Amino acid sequence: MLSSPCIRRGATSLARIALVAVLGAGAFSCAEVGPATRAPAASTARVAPPPYPTGAWGQPAGEQPGATGAQGATSAGAGGSAVAPSGTASQQAPLPPPATTNLVAIVLPLDEPAFARAAAAVRDGFLDSAQLAGAKDRCVVIGYGHDGVVAAFADALARGVRVAVGPLVRSDLDTLAASGATLPWTLALNQLEDTAALPPAIYTFPLSVDSDARLLVRRARADGARTVDIVEGTTLLMHRFAKAFAGAWTGDGGTAPADFAFDASPQALLDLRGALAKSPPDAVLLALNSRHASLVKPFLGTVATYASGLVFERPTLATAHDLDGIRVAEIPWLLTPDAPRFAGLTPRDADSDALERLYAFGFDAFHVASSFRDGPPQSFDLDGATGHITLEPDRRFVREAALGVYRDGQLVPLDSSP
Repeated sequence: MLSSPCIRRGATSLARIALVAVLGAGAFSCAEVGPATRAPAASTARVAPPPYPTGAWGQPAGEQPGATGAQGATSAGAGGSAVAPSGTASQQAPLPPPATTNLVAIVLPLDEPAFARAAAAVRDGFLDSAQLAGAKDRCVVIGYGHDGVVAAFADALARGVRVAVGPLVRSDLDTLAASGATLPWTLALNQLEDTAALPPAIYTFPLSVDSDARLLVRRARADGARTVDIVEGTTLLMHRFAKAFAGAWTGDGGTAPADFAFDASPQALLDLRGALAKSPPDAVLLALNSRHASLVKPFLGTVATYASGLVFERPTLATAHDLDGIRVAEIPWLLTPDAPRFAGLTPRDADSDALERLYAFGFDAFHVASSFRDGPPQSFDLDGATGHITLEPDRRFVREAALGVYRDGQLVPLDSSP
């Protein structure tokens, strides 16, 4: 059944999913996966150069050791102070003490069964990236289980690390941010809600459907769209993606999109086609996984259609052709895996795109963490495996994906020749 033509606010309440909820709802498919396995480790005999320009200790070229953050956070070692965002926890939380080692810690829920496999994929990408940069011996892996996040970061602080990377799960970041604990410089692999304030020690680098939504709004505008409708699935991730797109669309001056609840029944799909025919939009956003998108796409006609790869699982050969024409925001590594700049990545052998994205996420997280020298960097710019990464003034490392399109059942770069 179709919903009213306004953005639907009620999302189904879900238990914690088997794969970590990146970006609050999770920036990947929650398709069922098997037991955790370690991808073959990069051997010391592999002589592949780092895939990105690097300076000292795998640091992106152009970054200056000892740089202080222009985002209101200065290295405590330099005697600086930070202007924390409003909020009690942030105002009370202290700045990090000076690092006593050159170590970087990757702090993940490796001992929590619900998130162990996702965490292992991030860890593997991080360590393989460090291996290629010749810095694996300076990396410390700290795993934790249920309710162990604060103690794990206390461990990282006691070790005198230069930067700690994590948490990965939003609820763990909520707990850490609210704890008031003294933290090392921290690169969180998730984000708080928009209105929540971060302690001054924490920077964020999420694998975000929000950034995909903003990219797709810009592309739809560039393609000439003036009106857009949304077909939305029932999961929290789909709701977050639809909400982020609608917010970016209206923020850019567009009228509020009509929102249709996904229903796989034949009659509901016919009703959807009829509703779109009565008031044709210039574009449609599919906040759906790839299987549901393949059901809806044939009922949309020739209207321009957009989606995020972060909510797609690997489509089967039987359904991939039904995705033809959908324009997708996807991480560059999955879109162009044979690009020379990705030559140093371990061959993709995970059994889901979700885990491969997380491996690439860990790979890029090492490069972002390497920019923390005697404190946070002033600026950052990297063409990474997950997208083009830059540092925003509010202590967010943001990622912009690449654009692809399904042609003949294959996802290819959007601007490549048919």
